[in-house]
Amino acid sequence: MEKIDTVCVIGGAGFVGRHIVRLLQASGYTVRVPTRRYESAKDLIVLPDVEVVEANIHDPQDLAALLSGMDAVINLTGILHEGSAGRGTFQQVHVALPGKIAQACAALGIRRVLHMSALNADAQSQSAYLRSKAQGEAQLRKDSLALTVFRPSVIFGPEDNFLNQFAALLRRLPVLALACGASKLQPVYVEDVARAFVSSLENPATVGQSYALCGPTVYTLQQLVQYVSALQQHRRWIFTLGKRASYYQAWLLEKLPGKLMTRDDYHALLGNSVCEGAFPAVFGFQPTALEGVAAQYLGSQALISPYDAWRGQARR
Repeated sequence: MEKIDTVCVIGGAGFVGRHIVRLLQASGYTVRVPTRRYESAKDLIVLPDVEVVEANIHDPQDLAALLSGMDAVINLTGILHEGSAGRGTFQQVHVALPGKIAQACAALGIRRVLHMSALNADAQSQSAYLRSKAQGEAQLRKDSLALTVFRPSVIFGPEDNFLNQFAALLRRLPVLALACGASKLQPVYVEDVARAFVSSLENPATVGQSYALCGPTVYTLQQLVQYVSALQQHRRWIFTLGKRASYYQAWLLEKLPGKLMTRDDYHALLGNSVCEGAFPAVFGFQPTALEGVAAQYLGSQALISPYDAWRGQARR
């Protein structure tokens, strides 16, 4: 594998991207980060050897300019719900964009590409999100790229839009009815995801591979929400809805501002989000336990405001 010095991180201003960019910079790489709004990446601008560029990544000309001079590309771009805050559709973000990246890389002679997909990505899934993630992987496999795909379970960490969202709800609601509360999840720490990406960048053993990334423990969604409640020292009645009631709750919530849940989320949760095997040994470390991290940013002495949680949900 050729030496890599410069990396473009598409989606580098987002929740996971910020961790990857910081780790790349600390590891000696020169990093370019495109963003829709320059102000949204202020914390990255101050880092040495990190260039933040305001650009439209969906425009082929902008994309070609961004990737010019790069040795590798990391694509982290994704949306949880369609039609929110003008972020586009699953087809545009998860399928068309990877296709454009593949074309631009082929034209510029860039071979090394790392791509963020999702656990349970499947072209036959009932979930449009998971179908589009699988289709995006296929777009990148069309060209002769040195591709590595990562499929994480739900990702947790400070400013996540997962545990923080439930923390905000629990501060406001005395009773919480959970759709799909019995669904199983295996949350993975954002820093572990970042380490997996960076450690694979120049490791030829990871080329052509797809890696499922999960934490060490499987929980039900209800167990996770109860844990968040305990950390905040709230006494809340938390219960799980049945399958039919979960579907109708998702249908109702997707019509409300903010889209806390949609029917597509419901279909994704039915399949659980659990890894079949251990954390990939190729990365050389064991995943971090949720309990060792979550208490630091969700505990009663470290509460964040609802505004911060909403910012995390918007990936700002």
